[in-house]
Amino acid sequence: MERSEEYIKNERKQDWRVALQKKTKAKDRMSIERALMAETEPELRIKSQRIEVNTGLTQEQAILEATRCMDCVNPTCMEGCPVSINIPKFIKNIERGEILEAASVLKETSALPAVCGRVCPQELQCEQKCFYVEKLNQPAVAIGYLERFAADFERESGHLATPELRPSNGIKVAVIGSGPSGLSFAGDMAKLGYDVTVFEALHEIGGVLKYGIPEFRLPNAVVDVEIESLRRMGVKFITNYIVGQTASLDDLKADGYKAFYVGSGAGLPRFMNIPGENANGILSSNEYLTRVNLMGADSEESDTPVLRGKNVVVVGGGNTAMDSVRTAKRLGAERAMIVYRRSEEEMPARVEEVHHAKQEGVEFLTLTNPIEYIADENGRVCQMKVQKMELGEPDASGRRRPVPVEGSEYILDCEVVVVAVGVSPNPLIPNSVEGLEVSKWGTIEVVKDKMQSSIPEMFAGGDIVRGGATVILAMGDGRKAAKNMDIYLTEKYLSN
Repeated sequence: MERSEEYIKNERKQDWRVALQKKTKAKDRMSIERALMAETEPELRIKSQRIEVNTGLTQEQAILEATRCMDCVNPTCMEGCPVSINIPKFIKNIERGEILEAASVLKETSALPAVCGRVCPQELQCEQKCFYVEKLNQPAVAIGYLERFAADFERESGHLATPELRPSNGIKVAVIGSGPSGLSFAGDMAKLGYDVTVFEALHEIGGVLKYGIPEFRLPNAVVDVEIESLRRMGVKFITNYIVGQTASLDDLKADGYKAFYVGSGAGLPRFMNIPGENANGILSSNEYLTRVNLMGADSEESDTPVLRGKNVVVVGGGNTAMDSVRTAKRLGAERAMIVYRRSEEEMPARVEEVHHAKQEGVEFLTLTNPIEYIADENGRVCQMKVQKMELGEPDASGRRRPVPVEGSEYILDCEVVVVAVGVSPNPLIPNSVEGLEVSKWGTIEVVKDKMQSSIPEMFAGGDIVRGGATVILAMGDGRKAAKNMDIYLTEKYLSN
């Protein structure tokens, strides 16, 4: 990796960094307060879907935060990482000011570090396992912030590293779906020397990273750089190609593909099946976010329409619901509301996303459940009848079951309703491949520790297996599948 002398000089020769490196005693490290990431002001960011909320750490902040890391003998933080990033190693590189080296460490196991640094729930994974949390009951080292910093630093420097690749073995592998699970799998298989092609049904690569997550949380340009890194590793991408319709699995086998990874996601929306749900103005979060995020419907130049309204209700309490209601605010809603049947404490959305939504003026109507939609004379939804709820005994999820409060119904005005109560697996592959074992929920059955389906050459992961997963869990599935597919293909084709 070549760097100019001026670049190296600017990166390394900073008095404040040298001073920080002298703070090596444990008590000095523990005396440093966790870094706070700067944010764009709510009044400014709600004016555009394309203004990122979190703005990242400065280099000085990042090195100071990295200095907090105790470099534990047994780094429990790594136990919480689904893609097995060597967390102490990349953080200690940041502490020394070796930022590009830190980015290289991330790329050893993660195909999407700049993505994960933005959207992964580190607070429930690696950071929850941090020494500071487990032993001191103090804020964890900001592992997610540091991951984002290192990845962004590398991208902005123009010195993008490519992971080491094994020599090509000539075996063709197909990936169905270009979401986080498929991309993670593709990256690992490319490192192992396979000829990898990703087939994507839509016109852009990225899957849920492009159509599901708004740019105020994850800019498309960031995703594109991660994808370009995979291209440099030799991964090929084919868009507008629906495996199961454009071509069958047998067609791909005839083209020489020896194995397949299904990462086709869970793009089938769910609704609540309540009276009036077929009225105009009621749509799924998938459709709503895809129109804006992928098709640019928020732009005046776009040919793609999107529903707008003065009063917009989003039904649900997960991250997708937060993305939808915050999008509604950016599309001009005067009153953007979350209607959720449990309390805020039971919301599956990240605390950060709820906090940002509140900053932006979103109203939270918790312990409230829709029971009927009311349409006007033109068939367009104009009101929603809701009922207050109270929490009863825990259900199968471990959360207290919401119970209706008799006589508590009331009416909400709304011109747009976005339903974000979950999704079901994409049925195309499960329905089109003979002999494939599928669960009653429509997910592909796999051997859990291998991600291998009932068809030996087919592996699967992410939402098509889990029914719903975070980006990082889907990526972890991709890595596990790559490891085990390599074993399978090596034994079948390369062992002699």
